[in-house]
Amino acid sequence: MDQRIDDFRSLSPAVQRASTVLFDSIADFTTRKERVFDGYTYGVTGTPTTRALEERIARLEGARFCVTAPSGQAALCQIGLALLTAGDHVLISDSAYGPLRTFAKDYLQRFGVVCETYDPAAGAELAQCLRPETRLIFMESPGSLTMEMQDIPAIVQLAKAAGVLTVLDNSWASPLGFQGVPAGVDIVVEAASKWFGGHSDLLLGAIATDSRALYEKLRTAQSVLGQAVSPDDCFLALRGLDTFALRYAHQCASALVVAQRLAQHASVDGVLFPPLPGDRGHARWAASFQGGGCVLSFIPKLQSSEQVHRFFDALEVFQIGASWGGVHSLAAYYPAAEQAKRGHCEFKQGIVRLAIGVEPVEQLARDLEQALRRAAEPS
Repeated sequence: MDQRIDDFRSLSPAVQRASTVLFDSIADFTTRKERVFDGYTYGVTGTPTTRALEERIARLEGARFCVTAPSGQAALCQIGLALLTAGDHVLISDSAYGPLRTFAKDYLQRFGVVCETYDPAAGAELAQCLRPETRLIFMESPGSLTMEMQDIPAIVQLAKAAGVLTVLDNSWASPLGFQGVPAGVDIVVEAASKWFGGHSDLLLGAIATDSRALYEKLRTAQSVLGQAVSPDDCFLALRGLDTFALRYAHQCASALVVAQRLAQHASVDGVLFPPLPGDRGHARWAASFQGGGCVLSFIPKLQSSEQVHRFFDALEVFQIGASWGGVHSLAAYYPAAEQAKRGHCEFKQGIVRLAIGVEPVEQLARDLEQALRRAAEPS
């Protein structure tokens, strides 16, 4: 027996794939570009599955608009290409995502954009770096390796006074930890591959804004640059968002316990985690953020690369890898040489970064403690 599709209901959102979009009349076809911002014109700018995700992310961010991108890095690059032109000046936090700084240095500057990094612990003093041609300030707070906290309210205030747009990579905190758009940030970026997806199996970025004019520029850039997002990945992100709040609460609570245990360990020189009382960025974090985060770093008292290797070889629960927000705990190492490449980094030692998953927190703490113990044993 035939079953009409509109008689079917499911808890799972439909995955609607398309390259070609059909039109009811030639009049609709010839005016299709008028609907690029509010309708469907071609698969590059999305299907109903894409729009469902964008609308849901916009609500989470407290924003009116959202544009998805193939990755968090793609979202950051798309903003630069959509809004900057030769002769413009852009300020980028020195602790921002490494590929963003590379994009600025190797691509934007080649196109005539002047790019400058600034102290990632900056606040109102950033006003001294502004020029008449400054157009954008890229923030990332905290920095996802060395965890510096910027004074976002102060930077937003000085930027608005100067007519400069602000962009925040909010992937560490997510909108559950900090809503940048209601706080006055012009554009908020999320690496949706992380918290939103939640299972380390997709690449996705999201750009949120309250400005219709900015939204139209960003959507146009998505179309012109061919930044198509897979509806299947949008479906995975929509499914991930159903458990986001539960995962977030558990992982943030576990991360704080792990940070506290590491702070008391004899083989640890310091823990970098703004939600931890005593962290140099804790006051700024507590003033604007809530909920915590699942990423923390620590400086181990490991004297040689052999000890570092022994530590990672001894890990049984943590797996070696980058990213965060998934259900599995990860560990990675950033040698001192990585910190030395930056112009505004107070740390000269090697840093271990941890992404806390959903495993029992006691299991995670014991794993780190036994690995540190084995690493410190005489060769």
